[in-house]
Amino acid sequence: MARLLLLAIATFFWTCLAAPALAAPATVTWYGHAAFKLVTPTGKVLLVDPWISNPTNPNAKQDMEELQRVDLIFLTHGHADHIGDAVEIAKKTGAKLVGTFDLQKAMVAYKGFPEQQTDRATAGSFGGTISLLDGEVSVLFVPAVHGGSMDTPNGPVYAGHPGGFLISVKGGPRIYHTGDTDLFNDMLLLKGQVDIMLLCIGDKFTMGPVRAAQAVDLVRPKLAVPMHFGTFPALTGTPQQFRDELQKRGLQKLLRQMRVGETLLWR
Repeated sequence: MARLLLLAIATFFWTCLAAPALAAPATVTWYGHAAFKLVTPTGKVLLVDPWISNPTNPNAKQDMEELQRVDLIFLTHGHADHIGDAVEIAKKTGAKLVGTFDLQKAMVAYKGFPEQQTDRATAGSFGGTISLLDGEVSVLFVPAVHGGSMDTPNGPVYAGHPGGFLISVKGGPRIYHTGDTDLFNDMLLLKGQVDIMLLCIGDKFTMGPVRAAQAVDLVRPKLAVPMHFGTFPALTGTPQQFRDELQKRGLQKLLRQMRVGETLLWR
């Protein structure tokens, strides 16, 4: 009996030791406006439109200091409120730039982004998919209906067509960051492919709450996270208006309103 008991105990502890550890969750952090940080289950750090120092972020200084590791910076287009702090972060961390070929070239020529941190491996164009970080992340380049010029001391310059990204993380979520865009019918092609949709609702320069709710209706993500609102007085669309529009379509359960600085966990 004693031998059987010892064998059972040994078997139990061996099973516990041999069992694979639970994978860390992927995380999504909102810094306000259109700026997000994605951390993969293996700890890779991705930033999208990293205007960390935007006026809605009360912890901007601390957040910038804490960004000691960044692997990739995604830019949807060349407007200043989306380029944000990308150059400073890239110089500090060595992060590579993911964007269209035209936007990469403009960032190097006009904004001083380190040229060695841009290359064809991290460039793409609309309809194309690229594999990054040894296959841990894949990115579909999605078009957007917006402008794409870049401000310089000598006036605006061409910086490529604006877009968004469908970022698929191995062991994590499929995230559609719309960038700045109006509603367009080809969003329907993403239906069934999106776990988290990060979509602009501010109106005037992008979709407002009504058309953003229509976009959710087309894509049908598991979660719809509003962004790009309230940063400036001109961006009048609100999350409550967005909620009301989703409710009219029976989609209010998809809404996931994040607070600035909040982190969402995804297993």
